[in-house]
Amino acid sequence: MATSVIMPALEMAQETGLLVRWLKRDGESVTKGEPLMEIETDKVTLEIEAAASGVLGGILAKEGDAVPVGRTIAWILAPGETPPAIPAANEQPSARATTLIKDAIPQQPVKPAATISLEVSPLARKIAAEHGIDLSRIRPSGKRIEKADVLAHIQGLSPAVISNIPSTAVSSGYRLFPASPKARRLAAERGLELPAISGSGPDGAVQAADVLAFRETAIPAGELETPDTVSRASLGTLLPENIGTVWRIMAERTTASWTSVPHFYLVREVVATSLVQWRQQVASEVEKQAGVKLTYTDLLVKVLGFALPRHPRLIASWKQGTIHWNEDVNIGLAVAVEDGLVAPVIPAANRLTISEITASRWDLVERAQTRKLRPVDIEGGTFTLSNLGMYKVDAFNAIINSPQAAILAVGQIANRVVAVDSQPVVRPTIILSLSCDHRVVDGARGAQFLDDLSNLIENPWRLLI
Repeated sequence: MATSVIMPALEMAQETGLLVRWLKRDGESVTKGEPLMEIETDKVTLEIEAAASGVLGGILAKEGDAVPVGRTIAWILAPGETPPAIPAANEQPSARATTLIKDAIPQQPVKPAATISLEVSPLARKIAAEHGIDLSRIRPSGKRIEKADVLAHIQGLSPAVISNIPSTAVSSGYRLFPASPKARRLAAERGLELPAISGSGPDGAVQAADVLAFRETAIPAGELETPDTVSRASLGTLLPENIGTVWRIMAERTTASWTSVPHFYLVREVVATSLVQWRQQVASEVEKQAGVKLTYTDLLVKVLGFALPRHPRLIASWKQGTIHWNEDVNIGLAVAVEDGLVAPVIPAANRLTISEITASRWDLVERAQTRKLRPVDIEGGTFTLSNLGMYKVDAFNAIINSPQAAILAVGQIANRVVAVDSQPVVRPTIILSLSCDHRVVDGARGAQFLDDLSNLIENPWRLLI
């Protein structure tokens, strides 16, 4: 019996999902639990596993399509089985806009009698809008206009028409060549052709670092543009960047948090001598057990896991006008990825050893940066840690990851002058900034937590009490 492959709902408010790519092709065998496709959510790109074993067939959605949640997009069939008839719900999707497509050749007069009604995929519509393409000029290869139809139209236009389209759309072939949005922007700014750059990303995709490295090696040092010449040359020629879903939703959620959550901040400079010594003393044993390098982030997660249960307001949340209490200390780690910012979660951090935290942190960060996070990896966070110390940032204030009640921002450990016995001395210190939701945490409770946390950092042996 055929098993439907549907667009999954990974979040409560999710209406559609973007099919990034199929990991199996039509007619290929699949095994239950094997990665089948990649779906882009508002946070990350996730691999979705096959719900049954069999043969993938009857694919209805193409890569780049935004598909309503719950819609059948393919089937897993038994050998020799044929796909069922397409459900009525798949024929007229209410979530997709339709458009009148005129059956005409580009540059030819259009006859109203040839007008037919066809769908346009969201990605095809987006590309056409960005490059000023009239959808009525495109003859689709199937039942609706897809990305490939728009790209084929762009590359098949006459020189007179191409002259009216942004040159970057024609010269680069838009998304025909795999590259990240930032890499495309950098290449366009520097007048570079993407196919000439060796990509280090998945499937040879060009990354921003590849463009920068290419620029450095391809042009003599004496001819490199200075920041001043770059700014002057780019005046009046800046183009809007096509942001990805991760960045767009990050922008929307941080805006919502910033405008709806009453933030307040508590800042404290903490002497980190004991923290540095602690890392030095346990690093070799932890790395032997975890198999990866111990970081200060791991130690801070351990300290937070010890302190947070004693301050339940810091892991509570504000929902529908009331405070909701959480028993779990699930610490999210703010991780920068090329498409934006994600916060994969270390669950039950208060019950983990340092070695377990280190291994979990390394695994989450590695999979976040390679777009391999699973839905479970980004759910259930009750507190977030954002550490920018590795970027030489001294201190900063972070925006709360709503509906959480607080987030801790951590700067670099640096030698600073502090007072010891009323005398100025130099000590390694770290600056902590705690952002709190005033609806859940008041100033006194926040200060008590920050004091407890600071004392644990200065005296880690207290974790043994």
